[in-house]
Parts: sequence; C-alpha cells; structure tokens
Amino acid sequence: MTLQQLQYLVTVAECGNITEAAEKLFLSQPSLSAAIHNLEKEMGVTAFVRSNKGVAVTREGEELLSYARMLLEQADNMRDHFGSGDKRAPKFSVSCQHYSFAVNAFVDLIKEFDADGYSFTIRETQTGEIIEDISNGKSEIGIIYLSEHNEEVIGKLIRNNNLIYEEIYHAAPHVFLCRNHPLADRESITMEDLQPYPYLVYEQGNNNSFYFSEEFVSMLDFPKNIQVRDRATLFNLVIGLNGFTVSSGVIDSKLNGSNIIAKPLEINKSMRIGTLKKKNTVLSRYGSFYMEALKNHLSIV
Repeated sequence: MTLQQLQYLVTVAECGNITEAAEKLFLSQPSLSAAIHNLEKEMGVTAFVRSNKGVAVTREGEELLSYARMLLEQADNMRDHFGSGDKRAPKFSVSCQHYSFAVNAFVDLIKEFDADGYSFTIRETQTGEIIEDISNGKSEIGIIYLSEHNEEVIGKLIRNNNLIYEEIYHAAPHVFLCRNHPLADRESITMEDLQPYPYLVYEQGNNNSFYFSEEFVSMLDFPKNIQVRDRATLFNLVIGLNGFTVSSGVIDSKLNGSNIIAKPLEINKSMRIGTLKKKNTVLSRYGSFYMEALKNHLSIV
C-alpha cells in the first residue's frame, strides 16, 4: 500500500468514474484500474462495484476510504510541518452546527493564513452529517453540543466512528428572539411564556429526532413548529413571525444582526458545546489555530 494508491482510491470515489479519474490523475485507464485492483487485493476488500455507468463505493469501500483520507491528511500535515521548498497552499475544513462563534473563528483563521491561494471550507450542516464528515475525512474538526438528553445516542455514534469529543464551552440555554418581540423586555423567559409563539428549529433530514436536534428543547414541548435549513431563514422568520429558537446564548450582532437578542431560559438544564476530531490524528497547523480561535471567542462571552 502506498500513499499514491490511496490518492488514486479517493480520486476514483470522488469522480465516480475510472476514465474521468484517470484523466484527472494523468494516468492511463488500465494503469489506474490495476493500481486500484492491487490495493483492493492487498486490503482484502472490494472498494467499488463497476458498471457501464461508472463505479459505486461499497460499504467496506467507504470504510477503506475513511482511513485513506485520514492517512492522506496526516501525510499532508507532516509535509506542511516538516517540509521545505515551495510553500503549500493552506487547506482546512470544519463542519459545525449553526454557531456564530464558529464563523468568527473561521474568519480569524483566514486572516491569519491569508495567501495567494488557499482552500478553506466551513459547513453549517446537520448533526449526523457533521459526524460523518469527520469520520470520512471530509472535515478536520466538527462542532456539536451534548446534553443529558442526547449524549447517550450521540456519544455512541462518536465512539463507533472512532472520534474524540472535547468540551470547550458550558452554556446555559437561552431564547433567541427579535428585539421587538412581546417577550423582549423580560429578564428571563419560561417555557410557558413561549407557548403562543412559533418555535424555529434546524431540520435534520433522515435523523430528524430530538437526539440529533441542534436545539436544546424538543419540538414536542410547543404546539407551533417550523423547520428550516439555514441561519438566515431562521432569523428572518424569528423577526417576521415573532418566532424564537433555543440555543447557547452566544450571539454576534455583526453576523446575526442587531434585531436578534438572547434571553435566559428558566430551565434547570445545560448544554456542553465541544469539538470532534478523528481519534489518533494530529491536527494541522490550521486545525490547531482554529481550535484556539474557538476557545478565544468563547472565553470573552
């Protein structure tokens, strides 16, 4: 097994077609097919199912790809740390729930490593996809929250995917609502206070259960519920419908607008926000900087 073979494997999976992958790698199709076949034979797996339409990744192929991406990423990190010669273009990806501090830390990262060329990605996405992204190497760091309600289910997924969770912030639940909301003048808000108003939550796709919910309070606790996919839509509905959502209380007026405010929710619960990374991996310099930037933003909340 070589790093080159692993790169071939990943490229074929991304292209979904041997011919296209061969062109991208500047190889002949027979040479690429032979390299993939030799890797499959050595690992004792069938990574792809071939057809006239291209290739499809098998279940054991997905597992092999996860390890391949991890090893290639670690090799890149090692070259970046110890290598000499031409400076490598910065590359980093993070997958997270919808937190303003995650975006602020991402901005700090880009400013710190600004260059003539770079490839940075931030994915505000569903909880299940965050775990998948870190597991398969699509992102280096993930950001989610755990609580007494979801930690058994989410914690099991984290362990089964060989991930590590590190808590970085302990938050008291807050209600996000608009500045002109009828409850905006309250010092704190109760669950009963919120009953007449629409509850805005982030849709979780096939994992649309309370365990995967980004919000701390279950939709079952309120009669009016609206599910959305992105932050802008959620806050527009919070303003337009006198709706609300429940989250950490960490808010940034520059990102979310001055019309959105946070009020403490009167509930004897807490949420623990933390990061995910692949077990037995060393963070890149970009990942390490991003982690420190996250902690810096949360330390001044």
